[in-house]
Amino acid sequence: MASPPGKTSPPASEPASPVPASQRRFMDNPEVVVVTTRKIACDGVGGALGHPRVWYDMSEDDNVECKYCDRVFALKGGSRDPAR
Repeated sequence: MASPPGKTSPPASEPASPVPASQRRFMDNPEVVVVTTRKIACDGVGGALGHPRVWYDMSEDDNVECKYCDRVFALKGGSRDPAR
């Protein structure tokens, strides 16, 4: 008779390693780009390492977050403007 699952089989995957503090800083504090228009484009600013160009419209909001790279585009003077 076969042993119950998990008793002799290896783990499904390696446990995730903790995120280094240098990377956590960027995850907890995404880059904020102050803009003067409500319609913006983001391409990740990485050239070949970036992402496809996507367009965002803030509509009634004063900021928008890129779904690819998590950069925040904040309207000048808005709630996410670091100079405010």
